Amino acid sequence: MKTNFFVTFSIGLLISLSVNSKQIIPAEPSINAKSWILVDSSTGKVILENNADLRLPPASLAKMMTTYITSNEIKAGRMKPEDLVTISDNAWRKGGAKTGGSTMFLDPRSKVPVIDLMRGVIIQSGNDASIALAEHISGGEIAFADLMNQQAELLQMTNSEFKNSSGLPEEGMYSSARDLSKIANAIIKDHPMSYKIYSEKYFKHNNINQPNRNRLLWRDKSVDGLKTGRTDEAGFCLVASAEREDMRLISVVLGASNDETRSRESQRLLSYGFRYFNTQTLFKSKEIIKSDVKIWFGTEKFLNLTIDEDAVLTFPRGAEDDLKAEFTIDEVIKAPVKVGDPLGLLKISLENELLLEIPLVSSQNITKGNFISRIIDWLVLFFTNLLS
Repeated sequence: MKTNFFVTFSIGLLISLSVNSKQIIPAEPSINAKSWILVDSSTGKVILENNADLRLPPASLAKMMTTYITSNEIKAGRMKPEDLVTISDNAWRKGGAKTGGSTMFLDPRSKVPVIDLMRGVIIQSGNDASIALAEHISGGEIAFADLMNQQAELLQMTNSEFKNSSGLPEEGMYSSARDLSKIANAIIKDHPMSYKIYSEKYFKHNNINQPNRNRLLWRDKSVDGLKTGRTDEAGFCLVASAEREDMRLISVVLGASNDETRSRESQRLLSYGFRYFNTQTLFKSKEIIKSDVKIWFGTEKFLNLTIDEDAVLTFPRGAEDDLKAEFTIDEVIKAPVKVGDPLGLLKISLENELLLEIPLVSSQNITKGNFISRIIDWLVLFFTNLLS
């Protein structure tokens, strides 16, 4: 049985960036694209969205999944960055210079290190490099596409179906703004070293130096990724990420009319999020959230409660004083208790909307007390319940 141990209280004073008055937040910007989303990387909070689950061709944004899987293979030790990959005639024919599409200008039957192919995919958006990696990892693009879809399922990308490693047009291939924000966040969190490549502005191969197509890398020093995409059917697309003052945002813009528009609209989303929203750690992992909580039948009379993960929230700037926290703690806690045992909940809300709910857990091990102390506790509990 649980009871509300403590009435809700404001936690605005706990936040270092608290202000005296609530900031006025303007209407959401109207973005010139088919679909878009703006997400906080740390909390998963969706700040803005429009048609975020609309299934659209991913174009070269599919290459993010290709690089993610490649990074998985390296992390698992199944391949090394310096491993040489033989470029097949198929990769050259489907993705090479003669196709007129984005290419790394790989020579057929040449041997190229995995890490160079990664840069060719990320910076140069090389279709030939994507196909070469798919063939090296899975033996062919059909098998690799199956791997991409399995990984998408693990990342809960429920509106995605991949048919190839490059994003070249193929019937039945689609993704969504929400799903693409998920793979972007997975790259950032799971493979920080590989993610650094996304911020590199140039890569040279075969004496051909190509720039990163993400214009925001030149316009905004806080932007450090991710990927552009473009086909006739998909339009102009961009997944971007930026970090300012420990707050990281991910924007996805799909189906813009041209290169300049996708860049401008992505910048508008990021600017709106950073200007009008704030991400803060309200309580830290292992911090004592509630002390001197009564425990029965133990070697100790009281215990302390903490949380196993940071309580991090994204909320409108100036709303700090309106945030409320509530403890819900088990009414009767009995020994033995181990570190990490859940004994209640920490709930944080804003204007009656529940934003976060985290288990309150024991911060210590407490064993059973001796026979006499347990008898005394039993009697106290018995008569307390009898009189209540």
